[in-house]
Amino acid sequence: MVPLVKGSKKLLTAWAFYDWANSVYSLVIASAVFPIFYGALFNSKGLEYVIVFGGEIRSTPLISYTTAAAFLVVSVLAPILSGIADYLGNKKNFMKFFCYLGGLSCMGLYFFSLDRIYLSLLLYFLGLVGFWGSVVFYNSYLPDIAFPEQQDRVSAKGYSLGYIGSVILLIFNLMMVMNPTWFGLVEGGEGSMRAMQISFVTVGIWWIGFAQYAFYFLPKGRGSGAKIHRHIIFNGLKELRNVYHSLSENQRLKRYLGAFFIYSMAVQTIMLVATYFGEQEIDWGDDGAKTTGLIVSILIIQFVAVLGATLTSRASEKFGNIPTLIFINGVWVVICIYAFSMHSPQQFYTAAAFVGLVMGGIQSLSRSTYSKFLPETTDTTSYFSFYDVAEKIGIVIGMLIYGFIDQITGSMRNSVLFLILFFVIGIILLTRVPKK
Repeated sequence: MVPLVKGSKKLLTAWAFYDWANSVYSLVIASAVFPIFYGALFNSKGLEYVIVFGGEIRSTPLISYTTAAAFLVVSVLAPILSGIADYLGNKKNFMKFFCYLGGLSCMGLYFFSLDRIYLSLLLYFLGLVGFWGSVVFYNSYLPDIAFPEQQDRVSAKGYSLGYIGSVILLIFNLMMVMNPTWFGLVEGGEGSMRAMQISFVTVGIWWIGFAQYAFYFLPKGRGSGAKIHRHIIFNGLKELRNVYHSLSENQRLKRYLGAFFIYSMAVQTIMLVATYFGEQEIDWGDDGAKTTGLIVSILIIQFVAVLGATLTSRASEKFGNIPTLIFINGVWVVICIYAFSMHSPQQFYTAAAFVGLVMGGIQSLSRSTYSKFLPETTDTTSYFSFYDVAEKIGIVIGMLIYGFIDQITGSMRNSVLFLILFFVIGIILLTRVPKK
């Protein structure tokens, strides 16, 4: 196949289509069905605490700490692997590896059980590593396949495709959960639990299957084409250090990264724990209403997020990237204050709508803003590796703080209040980013 030229419509669509493929993990596993399944698993056993490594821990801090551990591994592996990929010129192969690791681990979640807690948490851990590991290489393609004036729109297009595709699979999965007899499963809670387990398998099949379209058209990558040797192993860390030193010559990129590190810490934490918060802190009345309410909330977020990503892209064209990001961070502050005091399902639905409006927008605009601020270089993988490492370390810190406050206070509500500080600091730092 003749390689597609940079900026071509087919190449941009192929890149964005990987969002369609992998976003089912973000929705079904990270945000929707798995959190509901996880909570129901503890409720069915009448447990709030579980013994892990000889210590007693609440269910929500346990998943928070496991998530933090996975992001820590990704933040360590990403610069090493991206450096190797950039040197050898085969970033697509690394992207494939993490895609398959994540997809197969999602299928393995079918066997998630408290009786097999260590294996179960390992599969959850590997699924998360696979997803975010592939995103490192996926993001690094953006300046390679799109010109600067195209990057805001194609980044938003990726997120929009991701939201649409993931909602399609989620609706199918939720039909199984709400009406298990339609699919030959037993009626009631047992059938719904089995439907959730099957949904984990569908995520892996969808993710790996649709990723093939992106893999077919995306270029292999640019590099020396040399064979690997032991000096290349730590080439990524060396390049990461070079990127860090280069920031002293690019004040705008340096200050933007500082702001991104802080506010992304809060955004990603909220996205990862929102469903667990709703499961524990909102008064749904009964388990059936809880499941339905959480599903409705997630659908609200997904549908509104498509609109949010599009509006953010247009706002950035009119007002500029940084002013738009400042405004979005302000909206997040209001959402956190509101979330601290909400108790009813109606309040949770309202919060979900506003979260959806700013969630997709802040992600797509943060990615394209970073891409715009990069210096002229062919070493895009290392720069995006630095971006991803900053994001992942922020998530590790955010999840650890969130889990710690949850564990010592016995409520996730107190943790949400603490996240306001991150958004306020992010706004202050964004105001210090030079215009030129």
